[in-house]
Amino acid sequence: MRISVLGVGFDNLTLEEAVERGMELLHSPGAHYVVTPNPEIVEICRENLAAREAVNQADLVLADGIGVVKGAAMLGTPLKGRVPGIEFAAGLMERMAAEGLSLYLLGAKPGVAEAAGERLAAQYPGLKIAGTHDGYFQEDGPVTEAIRQSGADCVFVCLGAPKQELWMRKQGGATGARLLCGLGGSLDVFAGVVERAPRFWSDHGLEWFYRLCRDPRRAGRMMKLPLFLIHVKKEKRRR
Repeated sequence: MRISVLGVGFDNLTLEEAVERGMELLHSPGAHYVVTPNPEIVEICRENLAAREAVNQADLVLADGIGVVKGAAMLGTPLKGRVPGIEFAAGLMERMAAEGLSLYLLGAKPGVAEAAGERLAAQYPGLKIAGTHDGYFQEDGPVTEAIRQSGADCVFVCLGAPKQELWMRKQGGATGARLLCGLGGSLDVFAGVVERAPRFWSDHGLEWFYRLCRDPRRAGRMMKLPLFLIHVKKEKRRR
């Protein structure tokens, strides 16, 4: 049973349990997809019914942001902890590399996915990079077909929310992949274009603040966090 936070149902798992569940899906018939909502995405889901349906219909919904964990606790339904999408992806790639499975990278600016693929192949010996494609495409068909032709076992879909969630829900089955993971800006980190927050910041739930300090243009997006907490407090009173 999932834990609901403002209408989004989260799977109550640790990082290790999430990776294990991801591998189970990867070895199951059919197409499955994983989403990693943070407070910003939860707020999008409050306003966008299609996005909320795409998120809630995912096979695995992981609490990426510390705000989600705090919100669940405030509502009296605590989660085991935060499961950052990028750390879930790292755990998944380690397991995939051990089994010689293949990965397709979709998203980011031209050239970023290719650079990420080269770095990940070196970092995880045994992991096969089936192919890459940037996120600047107008038609889904050719991209979906390219993934299908690649024979990829898994696809990291990094198109930003809610585009990636809607895309996985609509196109997942046609890709031929067994697992698709919506991972936002992770390709920029994997490619070395963007530096992830140092351990201290992430361990203390301040990764969002580190990113804001590095890029003040994110201020508009970061305003979703206090808005999220206001909505959580209202929901707590309503309950």
